[in-house]
Amino acid sequence: MSMFKDKVLLITGGTGSFGNAVLKRFLDTDIGEIRIFSRDEKKQEDMRIKYKNDKIKFYIGNVRDYRSIEDAMDGVDYVFHAAALKQVPSCEFFPVEAVKTNILGTDNVLEAAINHNVKKVIVLSTDKAAYPINAMGMSKAMMEKVAVAKGRNLKEGQTVICRTRYGNVMASRGSVIPLFCEQIENGLPLTITNGDMTRFMMTLEDAVDLVLYAFEHGEQGDLFVQKAPAATINVLAQAVKELKHSDSPINCIGTRHGEKLYEVLVTKEEMVNAEDLGDYYRVPADNRNLNYQKYVDQGNADLEHIEEYNSHNTKRLTVEQMKKLLLKLDLFNEEELVKNEVEKELKDVDINSMTPVEALNFLNDLKKKVD
Repeated sequence: MSMFKDKVLLITGGTGSFGNAVLKRFLDTDIGEIRIFSRDEKKQEDMRIKYKNDKIKFYIGNVRDYRSIEDAMDGVDYVFHAAALKQVPSCEFFPVEAVKTNILGTDNVLEAAINHNVKKVIVLSTDKAAYPINAMGMSKAMMEKVAVAKGRNLKEGQTVICRTRYGNVMASRGSVIPLFCEQIENGLPLTITNGDMTRFMMTLEDAVDLVLYAFEHGEQGDLFVQKAPAATINVLAQAVKELKHSDSPINCIGTRHGEKLYEVLVTKEEMVNAEDLGDYYRVPADNRNLNYQKYVDQGNADLEHIEEYNSHNTKRLTVEQMKKLLLKLDLFNEEELVKNEVEKELKDVDINSMTPVEALNFLNDLKKKVD
């Protein structure tokens, strides 16, 4: 990470899942300082206690308030903009709040970065911004437009603004996997909205890799998308059940506000200009101006032959493949799985009803699992 040597990195929304993952990746590098900007003082205090590292500086503020983000931006070299309202149902009921944070808040971050000569800003978007049908996705799509528009007016040598778009980040705060685990632990049915829905599956490490790739390779206005496998919600729920050795039933409760059957990471219109980089797609910004004749003269007739990149046509995971991916998460580490299995067996067996030999054999079997 030589580009970050002795540099100052600001992470907005830094107390969230992404912020923590980025923080862990950078802490043992030669980076100079990491600034965590968020509005949650309790989470900042928890992070301060957890990491006890002088490289980390904490700033209380809200991206909706330009003054607070400007104060945190002084002396910053790079910005990772993760602050957002991300819950689809919440944004459906409070769309103006999504506008304030995801659109106007992003404009504040970018304006402050430009005014303080920040080298590069990476803004985080989501697959819900592609062909959006819900308020969260619409606000994120507008956020992307704001990022491109800001960058279009900048000269060479000024702040470079890039976008990353990602699918479901597994086990991130508020996502469905921790919910499934909680339901299993409490002996409740697993609730799904539509078992045939497909979603992209990315680990937090994948998400950090995407951001770092954008930092290293991004040019003004670029959009980077990491290729990712997908799974149906039925497959995901079944994989979680099997790893947790659960016999909890799966209940379908119906589609929530603003949910799609499948998600799109790159639209057909973007795929026309997308560059395939192996593990990633790079989509350059549309830098045509308001001379509308160019839209006619330079239109692309290939659009009808192009296919969007979505969670229905990407690699589809089986239950076994999904389990292997889940095992990369802390929620499913081997020690935790063994503990759950032992607790389940102890719960299901009445040792007092066994003969001494049976009880000894049972306990020896448990010991082997623990060892």
